[in-house]
Parts: sequence; C-alpha cells; structure tokens
Amino acid sequence: MRIAVVNNFYPPRPGGSAHLSQHLAHKYAEAGHEVLVLTATYGDSPAEEVRDGVRIVRIHAWTLPKNRFAANFDIGFTSSPKAKRRVFELLDDFSPDVVHQHGQFFDLTWLSGWWARKRRIPTLLSIHTRLETPLSRFNDFVYMMADRLLVAPLMRLHRPKLVVMDILMDRYIDKRYRHVISGKVAIPVGIEPEALRGGDRQGVLESLQLDGRRVVVSIGHVIPQRSRIALVKALPLVLERFPDLVVVVIGGVYHDEFLHLAKELGVEHAIVTTGVLPQNRIPDFLAAADAEVHELEGLGFGTASLEALAAGTPVIAAIEPDNFLDIIVHDGRELFIAPPVSSTDPRADPSALAGVLLRVLEDPVGARDQVAANAQLLIENHFTIGRVAERHLEVLTEMAEKRQRSGRGIGRTA
Repeated sequence: MRIAVVNNFYPPRPGGSAHLSQHLAHKYAEAGHEVLVLTATYGDSPAEEVRDGVRIVRIHAWTLPKNRFAANFDIGFTSSPKAKRRVFELLDDFSPDVVHQHGQFFDLTWLSGWWARKRRIPTLLSIHTRLETPLSRFNDFVYMMADRLLVAPLMRLHRPKLVVMDILMDRYIDKRYRHVISGKVAIPVGIEPEALRGGDRQGVLESLQLDGRRVVVSIGHVIPQRSRIALVKALPLVLERFPDLVVVVIGGVYHDEFLHLAKELGVEHAIVTTGVLPQNRIPDFLAAADAEVHELEGLGFGTASLEALAAGTPVIAAIEPDNFLDIIVHDGRELFIAPPVSSTDPRADPSALAGVLLRVLEDPVGARDQVAANAQLLIENHFTIGRVAERHLEVLTEMAEKRQRSGRGIGRTA
C-alpha cells in the first residue's frame, strides 16, 4: 500500500503531532508500505531526504506572525499557487492509495484534501488540536468562526474519516464537524516508551546545579492552553514546605503570563525555563524529576504526559478518568489527578493542586513506586507506537480496499 503522510509539522520541527506523524510514518515503512511525507520547510532542513525508508519532501513555507490567535506559536504555512502545483505533482507521481493527514487547520491538509477529492482517494485526518479555548471568549469566538467558515467547508470537500484521540476531541468533533466527515475512529496517541527510560538523572542535576533540590518538570510549549498559571499559583504554598523546590519548564515560551505572575507572587526564583530541547534530552529530565506537571487547564492529556508515564515519573494532571473513552485511569493508581476549580470549570484548583504536589513531594520515592508500574502497564497495553500504528494501518487498509472495490481512484495497493 502507498501511504502519503501530510503534516505541516514534522521533525526537526518540534511538537507532539510532529513526532507522532514521524513515528507512524516509520512504522508504516517498517510494515512494508511505501511512504511519502509532505511537510513544510523548517530552518536548514533539506528540501528532500530519505530517512528510515521514508521519503520526506518539504514544501517552501512562510511563518505566521506571532499573535494571540496563534498562541504566539511558530506555525509554518505553505499556501501559494506554486505550492499547490508542487503538492499535486508530488501526489500524482506517488499515486497513494490513502492519505493520512495531521492537523485540520494546516494548509497542506487543505491542499492534499483538494487533491484527494479530485482523484477520489480516501483521507484519514488526525486532529491534534481543538480550535477552542475557555480562557478567552473573544479568541474562542474567532476560533469557532474559523471552524465554521474555513475549516469545515474545506473538510467537506474530501469528507475525511477523523481519528478521535480522547473524549474531549470526540465532543469537539461532534460539535464542529459531524456533518462534513465520513466517520470517526478511536485511536489514542502513540509513543515509544523505551526511548523515555534510563535517563541521566545526575547529569541534569549537575548541569542545572539542582543537586539536593526537589525538582518538578513541566514539559511542553507554554501556550494559553498550557499556561502554567495554576502551577505558579500553587507554588507559594508548596515553597513553604519545600523552599528549595525548582520547577523546570521545558519548551518554547509562547505565552509568558506565568512568568509575570511568578514575579508578582515572589516565586520567580523557583522557576527555570530551558526553551526547546531535543527530544533525546527529555528522558534525562524525567529521570531527575520528582513529578511532571503541565496539563492543568482540563483540556486533555497529551504526548508529553504519556511520555512521563512511560518513564515512571509521577504525573499530576487535571484530567477526567474517562479521558481516553474506554480506557479508564484512576487517581493514585496510574497518575495523580488535580481536582478542578468546579464542576463547570475543569482547570486545576491551585490550592488543591498544591495539596497534591505536597503529597507527592513529601515522599517522592513512594509516590513513584505507587504509580510507576501501573503507569507503564497502561502505556504498554494501549499507547505504544507499535499498537497505535497497527490500529492506524487496519483503518487505512480498510479505506484503501473500500476504494478499490468501488473501482475508483488512481492509486494501487502493493
């Protein structure tokens, strides 16, 4: 089978969807399928290369100006008449049986969807980000209108099948896209657990001069949906008991409100920001951490949190027990759940979060032992990239075979 993987984000550009699409592309190739990746240019990455049996073509991109609607995030877009011709030529030449797209609001998804509509090739679309935020009514209105006036009409052109990764995404899809898609399939995010284990704990402690201090890591770009505000508000209470505590924030700071708040509360000395780090450095920080904390807005449970679970690091998060639909998690069994502000406000309550942090920090070894084995078993049973790739391939194969039976399209199955 020939599979085109499409994502404006792809390594070396950092991000959860970038790494997931790369892992899946490699697994598709390992399973004997031909794989073409279409992505946006990034830095000095080559325009075309072959890695691990995957052909990667980067389409010339321009960067969206950093602003509050893009969460000050570094987003590369490719839209231009030349890009359209290039994408159509590449896909016509490759002749895929199916297209696996990542990200509903990226222009490579729109271009490949346009191509797929014309060639009658089925598309599977993984949505990694919901265009909504309870943190700003104005921004939420803008996102809703973008979904209604731009994303949904473009999605209607090729009517993809959507990958549902968690319960919040399921609700979002039903609310925004149910009339413009061909169906849904539940597949969680996948990770490589072995790559997260055996990190160099001492090396991190020495390099940041943290030896002997309690360490909380907070992994992921700082954006409004992962603002770290609740964590900063919890720090005064935590620092009363552990004055040597340090919070290490790993990722790009695209929304710096938490730093201003930390200064106001007099806790800025307890925060270290590293900026974006290579993926191979993350295991070292997880090994050095007494806990990992960043999912505090009640907006889901992403790749970085799954990676921390795989490493056996205690994770504290504002998450619903049925976040993963039919996969149920429990407070104190696989992770520690930060109580919400209220039944209508899913954000972590700072005072309650402080209590959970103190509970973990007062016995970090015990806390790790309490949840590590269960967390790692959860990952092995449901979230390894191998299991997730197998499920994707089942769905992609069904879609390609259905198209073949109908006698339509230009692709062919190997």
